[in-house]
Amino acid sequence: MKFKAVWLHVIVIAGTILSLLSPAQAKTLQIVGFGDSLMAGYQLASSESYTAQLEAALKAKGHDVSIANAGVSGDTTSGGLARLDWSVPDGTDAVILELGANDALRGVSPEETEKNLDAMLARLKERNIPVLLAGMMAPPNMGGDYAQRFNGIYQKLSQKYGVPLYPFFLDGVVTQANLQLEDGMHPNAKGVAVMVERSLPTVETFLKSLPTHR
Repeated sequence: MKFKAVWLHVIVIAGTILSLLSPAQAKTLQIVGFGDSLMAGYQLASSESYTAQLEAALKAKGHDVSIANAGVSGDTTSGGLARLDWSVPDGTDAVILELGANDALRGVSPEETEKNLDAMLARLKERNIPVLLAGMMAPPNMGGDYAQRFNGIYQKLSQKYGVPLYPFFLDGVVTQANLQLEDGMHPNAKGVAVMVERSLPTVETFLKSLPTHR
């Protein structure tokens, strides 16, 4: 009996050591796509939205992620700031922040847009939530002066907060009618696929920089 007791003790100790030496179980990254109709997937099926297609693309490349869609059609940076805290729950590992297009369409002062985005980045930094900032460009009809003041916002804030920047969320889509809905403003499902394909390298680099990434 004493012999059996000794071996049982040895087995328990060995099991404890092995559990300590084995790598921690991978954790699913909880990401929030926070933005406007471009993030929400205006007039698209939920499976065709940017967050859904990006999640699928990342999983296909071996990333264990879950991307919540916190896009609200028509949202401005002011609206985003007002709902930020409850739209990005505790436990969120990262945020893809995409706002500003509706500000430009409505002629909101670029200084106001910058102020709101700055406040959002500051709040997320306080919560220790890493951010990938998605940039936007002012439409041509707003004029050169407005565009100059607006378009530089994202690079400036990226540098201020040390967050990665994907310069133009609609890259590859904005001038392609076949990739847009009939309104000529929002991407269709194929357009979203292009957006995902083009932004994927930046998103992957961002994920690999996260302290929670395995």
